[in-house]
Amino acid sequence: MSTQQRGASSFEGQTVLVTGAGRGLGRACALAFADAGAQVIAVARSVADLHSLAASTAGKVTGWAEDVTSESFYQHLETLAQLDVLLNNAGMNRPLPVQSVDPDTLDAMLDLNVRAVYRTSQSAARVMLKSGRSGSIIHMSSQMGHVGAARRTVYCMTKHAVEGLTKALAVELGPHGIRVNSVAPTFIETDMTRSMFADAGFRTSVLENIPLGRIGKPEDVVGAVLFLASAGSAMITGDSLRVDGGWTAR
Repeated sequence: MSTQQRGASSFEGQTVLVTGAGRGLGRACALAFADAGAQVIAVARSVADLHSLAASTAGKVTGWAEDVTSESFYQHLETLAQLDVLLNNAGMNRPLPVQSVDPDTLDAMLDLNVRAVYRTSQSAARVMLKSGRSGSIIHMSSQMGHVGAARRTVYCMTKHAVEGLTKALAVELGPHGIRVNSVAPTFIETDMTRSMFADAGFRTSVLENIPLGRIGKPEDVVGAVLFLASAGSAMITGDSLRVDGGWTAR
């Protein structure tokens, strides 16, 4: 089902940058923005994934093979003359008990989930402020940015940091017409998570925590992202849209 069929806003004439766009939720969102008329800059490390994405969108997607933790990426981003929407989607998780978290894991997750989110937002804000246009910055957070969970001490910490950044950026950039929000999904079934859900015990434990009684789908998250990027959310900033089936309502 296309975004237009779902009644999504048109993004004709807008430039949208999506990090972590090669696979999973990032890819689904990049395709949806392109389907809604945007010119999409898809950022990922895999050239093959970017070629596949661009080939399916009739020229609506430009691929940037970049590491979002590198200074060269932020410099590249700041060469843009126009940026209307940033989806800060790149991130990682390595579930471990706290006593087993090694320094390399801690540093890698802080670098990608927090520092890169901050630096990408900073560069995007510079472009938006320089162009004098309004804009929307959306962070892909998690329900774990609102609650705690075993084996996810680092992940929860990074996503709580993203929620704090969302609020602070919203306050600072609001007077310039730039809105900043986050999307906080529950567990979503994608090609990358399908093997996790093949474990019947894990799937059951997840379902027991979701009042709606089903695993999230990529389109559930896509709809939330498009809404926060659109004029339909013009009075929403500094907020977190929890796409969690009620997990955090308990």
